[in-house]
Amino acid sequence: MAGLFVEGTMDESLDDLVRRNDPDRWLSSRFIADPGARADVIALYAFDHELARAPKVASNPLIGEIRLTWWREMLDEAYEGRTVRGHPTAQALAAVIEARGLARAPLETLIDARYRELDPTPMSHDEATAWARDTAGVVAEVSAGLLDARAPPGLAMDAGAAWVLARRLGDNPSWRPAFEGLLADARVSVRSLSAQAFPAVAHAALVGPGSDLTRRLRLMLAVARGRI
Repeated sequence: MAGLFVEGTMDESLDDLVRRNDPDRWLSSRFIADPGARADVIALYAFDHELARAPKVASNPLIGEIRLTWWREMLDEAYEGRTVRGHPTAQALAAVIEARGLARAPLETLIDARYRELDPTPMSHDEATAWARDTAGVVAEVSAGLLDARAPPGLAMDAGAAWVLARRLGDNPSWRPAFEGLLADARVSVRSLSAQAFPAVAHAALVGPGSDLTRRLRLMLAVARGRI
């Protein structure tokens, strides 16, 4: 069954996978100076990508639930010290869990949040905010902790949440008030992040119109100033 969950070619690295599917966060990860820390964050982004795929590629909600359960079972293997299934993302994440003592609860939150996407009912303003925080917001929080163990909790979440809502505004224009509220809060909270942790939220600076060059310049300026 593992082959059903492997995306891309056998010689594609996780870095390549994230670059192809998640270019905003891949760009922000280029500002992580330490190669080991960068690889850890990339493994987390790859995990989030796999979870995001579950509702999208499933032909019906039951198949989506099976895919999400597959990843929950992978966490069982990793946290119980068992052999982790032969999937590049699973093995990379398991290595981060072991080496960095990564807490399980946030990873479970990432899985749980994706079940809402199996329900075709449109999300309300409050649901969209909660969903955004429990997906990309949690990823930003965990990433900030990986980059700076002293990073205070809560500073990165709204930036990650605002970024993921911005990516879906085209299909969900009613989410704009939720996005604007999160972005306003994020612009305040990220100022307290260290330069070391800032790449965990830098991709929020890519939100908004502009050419590829303009957006990249915005990203560079955000990292230089520690502001989004």
